Amino acid sequence: MLRMRLATGGDRDQVARMAGARCAWLEERGLESWRGAVEGLVEECDNPAGDVWVLDCEEQGVVGRMLVQDVGPPWGWTDAERAEPAWYLSGSLTVPGLRSRRPGTVMAWWAVDRAARSGVGWVRRHCHFEGVARYNLSQGFTLVRTEQRTNARLFMMARRAECLDLSDWLAEGVSSDHQR
Repeated sequence: MLRMRLATGGDRDQVARMAGARCAWLEERGLESWRGAVEGLVEECDNPAGDVWVLDCEEQGVVGRMLVQDVGPPWGWTDAERAEPAWYLSGSLTVPGLRSRRPGTVMAWWAVDRAARSGVGWVRRHCHFEGVARYNLSQGFTLVRTEQRTNARLFMMARRAECLDLSDWLAEGVSSDHQR
């Protein structure tokens, strides 16, 4: 069974392995990879803010990671949207080869459920690639807008928080009892 938990310094090697595998998978397909960001992703395991979460399973260890923050980027969202209670997902990364277990979807759904149980109304995210945007839309997110930045077109997406039954996906149906 999969479970979400806060990342710790002890996850560094597993996150490095996972990120390296994802980079290789992307590069084999001629896609832009995260290779230049791997070191930073690994270092975030020690983040004292408690906003880096990992998805793990007994068989393979860490199979996903993402950042969950209650303050979004200074671009892409209106002042009114930024004033609403929301969680912002970024840096989502999963190990390739677990497609049937839908680790990226499980992490997103966990955040939607957890936000609702915490009284937060929205879960928001953005990405740079249309294929990733399509994947995020398949998880129930709605495209709010696109925004052209200097070197990238961003897809800004949101989903209302709601309680979800994740018992088929996560151990005990609900994540560990850590705050955000």
